[in-house]
Amino acid sequence: MSAVPAVRATCETGQTGTYHYTLFKHSYDSKAQDITPTMPDGGTLAGKPITAGRLQSIAQQWADQYQAEDQWHRCPISRLPDALLSLSDEYCRDVAAYYDRAPAWTGDASLMHGYDRLKEENLRLYHRIRAEGIVIEPWLGGDQPYQNSAQLRADVRRTGRLRVFLTAHGHGPRSGTRRHPLRELSGVRAGSVEFRHNDLFRAVHDIFGHVMLEAGFGVKGEFLAAFCQLQMYPREVHSVVFTEQVGQICWFFRGPHLMRPDGSLPRSGQPGYVPPHSRPYPEQKVFAFPTRFLDAFISAFQLTRSSDD
Repeated sequence: MSAVPAVRATCETGQTGTYHYTLFKHSYDSKAQDITPTMPDGGTLAGKPITAGRLQSIAQQWADQYQAEDQWHRCPISRLPDALLSLSDEYCRDVAAYYDRAPAWTGDASLMHGYDRLKEENLRLYHRIRAEGIVIEPWLGGDQPYQNSAQLRADVRRTGRLRVFLTAHGHGPRSGTRRHPLRELSGVRAGSVEFRHNDLFRAVHDIFGHVMLEAGFGVKGEFLAAFCQLQMYPREVHSVVFTEQVGQICWFFRGPHLMRPDGSLPRSGQPGYVPPHSRPYPEQKVFAFPTRFLDAFISAFQLTRSSDD
């Protein structure tokens, strides 16, 4: 594994790095249940269409409350869609390899507190989304509800409804006999379905990542969505978000199971290539990466200069 330098979290302007590319142009009662309204025939009522600008306003308000709490420097949400990312492919492979080798469970008290806080934040954000009139609907059809990110964005913006691919239908295998914290039921129901905490996490990720930022479903888009969630969440859950999102994204796209014996990654059309729809989900693990990985990820995002700079 290559050494990844530890750095202070910053959001600077400019363009540096191995390679870079532009990425696509409060209180809550945990025992309460949110019931998504349904039509008499069982269909879901349409939600209220929403704009990316309105979502950015909500996300900025969310980030501001934690800026005051933990004093961790955050990037302006409105400038994230034009952020530049400088990360080497080797970094992604290193993260994937570390995830692959990591123990299945190292859930000490501090880490479990982080998961509990993450669940609380996702519940609060879910209710904030619902307060805007957006309906979160469990997807009960086959395959995935959206073929690509553009289809997801268009559907949500037009109908105010997000269809969530349920954890029960697609999630990596759990490790040993322990239940992953995000697999627990959330107390939030939509018709006959009770969402798991991971379902709410997916909904928040989709709304504030793929819809708000127009981030795609590839590595770059998923990284941008994860980076945005780091801005919105308190610092104490960042290591959990990194493992759950960046760690699993890297394993899915650059994991050892996809490599040739010589360590190279087959491309589409080449022997040994596994298309995304045929790849397994990563094993669901509970552990924290060394901080150098998270620090390098955060420092890799840079904001382009605006006309006001």
